[in-house]
Amino acid sequence: MNNQDIAEKQTIEGKYFEGTGRRKRAVARVRLYEGKKGYIKNFVKQDILDDSLQVPFETIGYKDKFGISVVVKGSGIKSQQGAIIHGIARALISFDETLKSTLRKAGFVTRDPREKERKKPGLRRARRAPQWQKR
Repeated sequence: MNNQDIAEKQTIEGKYFEGTGRRKRAVARVRLYEGKKGYIKNFVKQDILDDSLQVPFETIGYKDKFGISVVVKGSGIKSQQGAIIHGIARALISFDETLKSTLRKAGFVTRDPREKERKKPGLRRARRAPQWQKR
């Protein structure tokens, strides 16, 4: 059983390809439905759904080929947007493995590992020490 058989699933809405994208603390579950256009159902803030989410599709030339279903949780708007783009790229790879090199060159496949550092005991934030007083 190859990756495409695993990623390709069937629902009431039809056949879809799934990808999980992450950025900081944001996690996005993205489903691409073949032959449908636009956003099927959105569990995201409307500010995120703009033209920047179409960039992975424009890069490979599949602008109006898929319908998108997105569920995103955690973090802020920009991080959620980055997670959705990462999820779209992973779903496109599960659709067609040959797109991986093109999407990697464009920078959509690589997960950005930077996260907020945890607060340490005795400090105000992760590295911010209490203010020193001479007298």
